[in-house]
Amino acid sequence: MNPTSILGRYLTRQLILSFIAVLLMIVGVILMFEIIEQLRRTAERPDVDFMFILKMSFSKLPRTFEMVFPFVMMIAAMVTFWKVSRSNEFVIMRAAGVSIWGFLAPVLFAVFVVGMINIAIINPISSYLYEVHETMNYRFKTKNPKAVLFSDKGLWIREAGEDNTIRVLEAKSVRQENDVLLLRKVSVLELSENSKLLSRIEAYAAELRGDQMEMKSVKIFEAGKPTQKLSNYDYKTTLTIDRIKENFIDPEAISFWDLPETIKFYEQSGFSVVRHKMRYLSLWASPFLLMAMVLVAAVFALRGNTRRGGVMFMIVGGISTGFIVYFLSQVIYAFGINNYIPMTLAVWAPTLIITMISASLLLHIEGN
Repeated sequence: MNPTSILGRYLTRQLILSFIAVLLMIVGVILMFEIIEQLRRTAERPDVDFMFILKMSFSKLPRTFEMVFPFVMMIAAMVTFWKVSRSNEFVIMRAAGVSIWGFLAPVLFAVFVVGMINIAIINPISSYLYEVHETMNYRFKTKNPKAVLFSDKGLWIREAGEDNTIRVLEAKSVRQENDVLLLRKVSVLELSENSKLLSRIEAYAAELRGDQMEMKSVKIFEAGKPTQKLSNYDYKTTLTIDRIKENFIDPEAISFWDLPETIKFYEQSGFSVVRHKMRYLSLWASPFLLMAMVLVAAVFALRGNTRRGGVMFMIVGGISTGFIVYFLSQVIYAFGINNYIPMTLAVWAPTLIITMISASLLLHIEGN
């Protein structure tokens, strides 16, 4: 069936309406429990007002929704298919010569478009709000309303230098003021590609603006040369405030569009990028996972026994399958992060398995 045909547009509209209804209901429940949890956490904190609680709850909401997004789509598809089956519209379509795959084609196309919109538009917004939530949570823990998402234990970070050299930067404390990053007790080690120490720079303080770091009270140590003492020293670096901040936040707080550049930067700097690559691959796979969940919904909802107890079978079977899929996908994802299996396999295996099993069952239903 053509997605732009009358029946295709009708099924797409029914799916979108069901998706919006389920989404609003689930988001409302999640938000209610999140506000209750934040009220519990802040019960003994008179310095935290209700507006802060609302900001914390709303900023975490997109991230929580992203986790349940496949289940929202599956439930919306089950509701849509159940309505079509209960009103005998599905039977009429089959009698008119429309196969089950022709029936599912416009629905799958609409779900794929929704998935692409999610990673292209919604994900950057969700990532930004998740970063806001992490920063607010950090301020709540440190009781500092101006704190930023940096560690109290200081900073250890590495970057790739010129001529295959490696620079390791350490700072005992880090603080951001507007667009300037203030560092205290800074030490920079420059190593060769064979990890041989070439030089060491020590500074009492430093200020990072853009890609320029101004060091103060500097000592430069090089093998075979006397120690240089400078009051000020301009240190050229590829690090920026955003790059350093990303060292302290989860890959989930980085936008889909920024992940490739972040992965490239970390690879050049010698950092592990497994979590970032897994995140990037999982975002690409998410539209296909949504389509697989729609196939699962079709297995349970596109049946002729919805008038004889089939509704209970659909609800229990669909929810149980959804939880099993979620559990197995998280286990396989953890295997990928720990390098037990290839990253591509860890990301795509759950989607492929669900798709193949669901397609096999649908072919059996089609043949009966």
